[in-house]
This record gives sequence, structure tokens and C-alpha cells, in this order.
Amino acid sequence: MHVQFKLLGLAGLIPFVFLPPAAYFELVPYLKAYIHFVQYSAVILSFFGGVHWFNAISENKINHQVYVAMFPSIVAWLSIVFLDGKMLLMVLSLGYIAILMYDKFTLKLSPQMIVDYTKLRVMLTSVVVLSHLGMSLI
Repeated sequence: MHVQFKLLGLAGLIPFVFLPPAAYFELVPYLKAYIHFVQYSAVILSFFGGVHWFNAISENKINHQVYVAMFPSIVAWLSIVFLDGKMLLMVLSLGYIAILMYDKFTLKLSPQMIVDYTKLRVMLTSVVVLSHLGMSLI
């Protein structure tokens, strides 16, 4: 896997890693940090649907993967609209875990690429979920 993908993945963690301690140490007011955190989380969760959309299109198949590609965006948007507090953080976290599991069993990549992609996604998702937990404990 290209170094750029890893670097971009790590850079994408910055808001997840920065906002919980910033709220805890009152560098940013909690409500403002929470709102920025969940908005960013919803946007990034939506991004993972695009991976499946592209994979389904590039593999020229119309099956459940095309429909599931929309799931992260819908879950993220409905969560932002109808939930708040710890419930919102929990649902977003579960969304990340669910799409990671779906990735593992659905994406059609070369054997080495799926290993590299899965390792990267497990690491990134772990940090994201732990950040959600951290935000919920503040």
C-alpha cells in the first residue's frame, strides 16, 4: 500500500485525536468540540460508503454492495439529526465497526492489498472508536 494512503489515513485522525483532550483540558469549550467531533465523524463515516460504491462500479456488479454503499451516509445523517450525547457517539462508533467488518468480507482487492488495507483500517478504526469513547467519558 502506498505511503500516501497511510499518511492521509493518519492525517485524518487529527480531529479524532485532538478534540477529546482539547475539550477535557478546556482548550475548546466542550459543546463546540463535541459538535465538531460528531460532524467530522459523520463525514468520515460517509466516506467509507464511497469505497464500496467505487468497488461495485469498477467490478461492474450490481448487487447488495451498491445499496450498502449508501448505508454509512444514511446512518451518519440520521444519527446527527435524531441523536445526541453518548448515544450519537455510540451509533457513529458502531457504524465504523460495521463498515470495517463489511469491508473485510466484501471488497474485491488483490490478496496483498486486502491485507494492507485491512491492517490500516483496523488501526484507524481502533483509534476512531477509542476517540469516540474518550469523548463520551468527558
